[in-house]
Amino acid sequence: MKEIEKLLEVMASLRDPENGCPWDVAQNFATIAPYTIEEAYEVADAIAREDHDGLRDELGDLLLQVVFHARMAEEADLFDFADVANGISEKLIRRHPHVFGADEERAAGKQDGSWEAIKAEERAGKGDESALAGVALALPALKRAQKLGKRAASIGFDWDDRTGVRDKVLEELGELEDAIGTREPLRVEEEFGDLLFSIVNLARHLEIDPEQAMSSANHKFERRFREMEHEIRATGRVPREMSLAELEQEWRAAKRRIE
Repeated sequence: MKEIEKLLEVMASLRDPENGCPWDVAQNFATIAPYTIEEAYEVADAIAREDHDGLRDELGDLLLQVVFHARMAEEADLFDFADVANGISEKLIRRHPHVFGADEERAAGKQDGSWEAIKAEERAGKGDESALAGVALALPALKRAQKLGKRAASIGFDWDDRTGVRDKVLEELGELEDAIGTREPLRVEEEFGDLLFSIVNLARHLEIDPEQAMSSANHKFERRFREMEHEIRATGRVPREMSLAELEQEWRAAKRRIE
């Protein structure tokens, strides 16, 4: 496509050592990675806000990240944009035999568990046969915990039902209380992490996305807190000058107004 070709040419010009942009030339995979993650979040934010014009722009910014990394890889003789595009095309074809496979595979339709089975074969082909292979370290911690739990469950390492997970949550809460009593910061942090991990597993058994649940909770808290601040200031008071009891009263009132 001519649009892609134009973008690749623009990126090559920006990275030109003699006539390019000094900032772009100075970058490497590690320095660009945070921007890549940020742009992915901005795409998700535009979707959440149903901002379709913004989504178009944010997808462009995310595409730039792919082109940037591919250009740096090409300069290092590792791979280029065509390799990236061909690689994902081949992967999609390989993982959708019910669409691209032989006649009998297409006739059979999508099979339950086939996606994970194909991915497991791919991981084994890379030399790592662990069920946990390929769970990206850079994922948000809740999302990574969710994926790790799901992968472990895929080989039968899981609770029979959510009652067992709930009991585990209570067990971890007790261990956190014990750790708090020791006043050892590292132990408290470790036990707090274990509690969060068990809660993520409970979410999985409840078929809840913990990342989405946390996002919704954040949004609800922010709306209620801003409502509380607005009402307080409307009466000429300053929130930080109020007592905790007064703030709690206003908070409860805000909760009644904001579901």
